[in-house]
Amino acid sequence: MEVGAFLLSAQFPGQTHAEALDRTVAAAEAAERAGLSDVWLAEHHFVPYGVCPNAATLAALLLGRTRRIGVGTAVSVLSTTHPVTLGEQAALLHLTSGGRFTVGVGRGGPWIDLAVFGGGAAAYEEGFPERLDLLLRWLRGTRVGGQGPQFDFPEVAVVPRATEPGRRTDLAGWLGLEGEPSLRFPRQRRDEAPAPERGGPPVVVACTSPGGVKLAAERGLPMLLGMHSGDEDKLQMLAAYRAAWRAAGRGEEQLAQTERLHIAAGVAQVDDRGPAARAALLRSMPGWFEYGLGAHRTVDGRERRMRDPREYTELLCDLHSVGTPRHCADRLLATAERTGLRRFALLTEGSGDHAATLENIARLGGEVLPQLS
Repeated sequence: MEVGAFLLSAQFPGQTHAEALDRTVAAAEAAERAGLSDVWLAEHHFVPYGVCPNAATLAALLLGRTRRIGVGTAVSVLSTTHPVTLGEQAALLHLTSGGRFTVGVGRGGPWIDLAVFGGGAAAYEEGFPERLDLLLRWLRGTRVGGQGPQFDFPEVAVVPRATEPGRRTDLAGWLGLEGEPSLRFPRQRRDEAPAPERGGPPVVVACTSPGGVKLAAERGLPMLLGMHSGDEDKLQMLAAYRAAWRAAGRGEEQLAQTERLHIAAGVAQVDDRGPAARAALLRSMPGWFEYGLGAHRTVDGRERRMRDPREYTELLCDLHSVGTPRHCADRLLATAERTGLRRFALLTEGSGDHAATLENIARLGGEVLPQLS
């Protein structure tokens, strides 16, 4: 099993933007020290729910600050990003990090961002497949042109090419240990994971609807499943994915490999007492949800419904790893046994406090991960 940290760069009430971003950077460094497999970075525009506007840019900083941990976007929003721009960024980070970067993509929401960046509601409602296909062609090709209603441009060379072999980081040389036996680190990923199809950085697709599941399966890409989904919801989405995969004529062996790469987002809060872990999130997260999600504006004035912040926090506490180290491990193991999912991206900053977030990550790595084996 692989457990990573999901970092939203959340701005809790009373905090500055810089404080939220400082906590994210420190949390990523702490996740590497704790032995987590990955950090996953969200991006948002114009709302305090998350103050990172470009996950790939923040990923570049964190890849430079770390040496072993994987860094991924969860997600880069294709509805407000040119696919070639994101493809160039992804190739750059893949080649310069020794293959530690994963590009996660999604279509986002019907927010005012679409008006600011020029795609309009159509980019969200209809444009995601074309944008995803262009990104995939860029990451896998040598020359690419645009032939769609959104992107129509002459063929150009792909530079840098993501499909070139990535440079492996020479940790022994970096640490001044030339000639020593190969370094190995416990609980780190990459050795067992199958290589992504046709090289380049791995790509995952955020799936929150049947259409998204079908699209991911047809393109042969693993899914990122949202935090609001319980095990039964996950099972339904996995079944729909398999059906769409087979309907597209894809093989069973590749399906088995790809299913190992699905990721389930969740929440983790570790405490010696279960009620204390829950109370820590109930003190902070409802206010953050109300403050952050309440700031969203739709692109066309359409009505939007917002979950009750406290009820949503209670749901997340019920669904995920919130409690003692043993309870947290049992919750992850139960989901793995019930669904077959083996990769998790867990929100670890739910307390809203810098020091408490770092302690939470340390306990997740030091007290929960050892129980998963």
